[in-house]
Amino acid sequence: MEPVIPDLRAVPRDHAYAQLCDMQALLLEGSDDAIAGMATLSAMLHHAFGHLWTGFYRVVEPGRLLRVGPYQGSLGCQDIAFGRGVCGTAAAERRTVVVADVHAFPGHITCDPRSRSEIVVPVFDATGALMAVLDIDSAVPDAFGDADRDGLERLVAWFARTTYVPVPA
Repeated sequence: MEPVIPDLRAVPRDHAYAQLCDMQALLLEGSDDAIAGMATLSAMLHHAFGHLWTGFYRVVEPGRLLRVGPYQGSLGCQDIAFGRGVCGTAAAERRTVVVADVHAFPGHITCDPRSRSEIVVPVFDATGALMAVLDIDSAVPDAFGDADRDGLERLVAWFARTTYVPVPA
C-alpha cells in the first residue's frame, strides 16, 4: 500500500519539501520512468499543498512546443509555445520563474481565471536536455517564494536520472 500524502499547508516550506523529497525517493525507488515520475510528483505536490493546478508541460518539439500532462487540478491549456506565457518563458530561458501576480506578467496565458500566482520550474533529463516544465498555479497572490523554488528544484532533480524522448506533435 502506498503512503498517504500528508497535508503540509501548515508546515514550514523547507520542512514540507524535505518530507516530500523523502516520499518521492520511496515512491520512485528503482524507477526511471519520466511519465510515472511526473504523475507521482504532480499528485504529491497538489494534495500536500492544495494548489489550484499542479502539473507538467512536456517538450514535444524541442525549442518550440510544450504539451500538457500529467497534471492535477482543473483543465490546462493543451499546447504552449516556447517563449509564451510563464511556462513558455521558463522553457525558453531554462530557468525557474516565480510570478507573484499573474495579471502583471506580460503575456500570461489564462488557463484558469482563478489563478493569481504561479511558479514554473524547468525539468532536465540525464543528458541535460529540457524535457518539461513543472507548473504550479495558486488561487492566492504571492503564494511562492525562495523555499518553493529551492524545494521544487530539488524534487525535479530526480528526472536527471531519466532520458525523455519527445512524442512528435
